Amino acid sequence: MPDQKIVTLYTDGACSGNPGPGGWAAVLTFGGKEKEMSGSAPETTNNRMELLAVICGLGALKKPCQVEVYSDSTYVVDAVSRHWLSGWMKNGWKTSAGTAVANQDLWMMLTDLLRYHQVRFLKVKGHAEDEMNNRCDALARGAIRKYLDWEKAQGQ
Repeated sequence: MPDQKIVTLYTDGACSGNPGPGGWAAVLTFGGKEKEMSGSAPETTNNRMELLAVICGLGALKKPCQVEVYSDSTYVVDAVSRHWLSGWMKNGWKTSAGTAVANQDLWMMLTDLLRYHQVRFLKVKGHAEDEMNNRCDALARGAIRKYLDWEKAQGQ
């Protein structure tokens, strides 16, 4: 749609152990403005955090947009770009090997958002020279630290 805003979304997820405490981060940019967001989960996986970063970033958009999502997650980018996601849905959320799709709950949320927004996924190299990817990585790791500090303060 020609009147849709064009938004850039950088995302990253991180885990301290896999599984373990995790963090996710997203940075939305539009018209020279930026919005940072991040969060954590107590016992999770890196793949769940990568997915949650995209879901939260897309979910923060109030109207349908054209979105370029930049992620260093092969898991997320390939699942959409190589049409694994559409295949999983057609197969009743089973992989080509017949096993249940991991993180189905999050993939279903992402599917709803992909119906709402026009999204293109672009793979970036993690821990390299991409400033925005490095920024998201730092935010995601910071979310883990905040969670661990909170947990320590609770005496857990």
